[in-house]
Amino acid sequence: GFNCTCPMGMTGDGKKQGNGCSRDKTLLIAAGGGLPLLLVLLMLGFWTHWLFTKRKLAKIRQKYFLQNGGMLLKQQMFSQRAPLRIFTSSELEKATNRFSDDNIAGRGGFGTVYKGVLSDQMVVAIKKAQRVDQSQVEQFVNEMVILSQVNHENVVQLVGCCLESEVPLLVYEFITNGALFHHLHNTSAPMPWKERLRIAVETATALAYLHMATEMPIIHRDVKSSNILLDECFTAKVSDFGASRPMAHNQTHVTTLVQGTLGYMDPEYFQTSQLTERSDVYSFGVVLIELLTRQKPIFGGKMDEVRSLALHFSILFHENRLSEIVDPQVDEEAGARHVKTLAQLALRCLRLKGEQRPRMVEVAVELEALRRLMKQHSVGILMWKDV
Repeated sequence: GFNCTCPMGMTGDGKKQGNGCSRDKTLLIAAGGGLPLLLVLLMLGFWTHWLFTKRKLAKIRQKYFLQNGGMLLKQQMFSQRAPLRIFTSSELEKATNRFSDDNIAGRGGFGTVYKGVLSDQMVVAIKKAQRVDQSQVEQFVNEMVILSQVNHENVVQLVGCCLESEVPLLVYEFITNGALFHHLHNTSAPMPWKERLRIAVETATALAYLHMATEMPIIHRDVKSSNILLDECFTAKVSDFGASRPMAHNQTHVTTLVQGTLGYMDPEYFQTSQLTERSDVYSFGVVLIELLTRQKPIFGGKMDEVRSLALHFSILFHENRLSEIVDPQVDEEAGARHVKTLAQLALRCLRLKGEQRPRMVEVAVELEALRRLMKQHSVGILMWKDV
């Protein structure tokens, strides 16, 4: 007789008169049982990979934390009761939606500045610090502690830092109205002179505080209009301490690698590499001229035509041609005598020898006196008009 067989995956004798052919239930059971097992194995594989990646990332973050002086910072914070918060990378990633482009608030001297919202709803600005060289870890930690203790209404507050990345991240309070530079040079609606003078007073007061009132004098080293921020009430806030240097009270100068911004940089510091508090005075003098003229510190088209605002202003002042460069709005609102007095103060700040420049506290006192005089003058005019 014939030998009948069933196709693969079926069982029976294959005969019409017999059992015929039907699906092999043992295979179905085996297949049905194998699918969940396969899913379990896949899930186990994914979980193992995720755990391995997470542990590897944690090790890298811990390595950077120690490398950037994390343990030393914790000790210093405890011993000096520094009001500084140490953030994890995860906290700052969450605050900035993983450093999304939508959260970019601007670009600073060391890279991109991000706007973030912390878990307690505090709005902050997050920016990169300078790369910490291993020989400078102790200095970096000391500077963090000193800056965290700076408490002045016209200085942007350092909230904390994150040391879990190759380059440490600094977390500052967020200032809403952007930089003074924008309000002077990138707007069609110029600020009234009384507002500009108030900002000058507030900035000078903040710098005088940094030079004198802190535990260790702090030299900002990069004073410029783009580092003077304005809050919701247009109050001035000195920011970006990425280049700043603390200095012992018994020191007259610090020798450093030259750092700063073209047009604002003290020429004496540029030539000698010796940084003093008078270097900030020079830079502030340039800002004062910016406020008077609404001109940028370096101007001109081609390289051979590029001119320094400080030098150009000085030449015009000594040739009695100040009206050619001063903002007409300032001339109208302040008057020629007031403008001349301010110009003289700015030029004293710009003297080539640092020792011949006034101290920042003297500048702040003179500006406040000028502001009061201007207020009295305005009140006098109003009263005369009412008569």
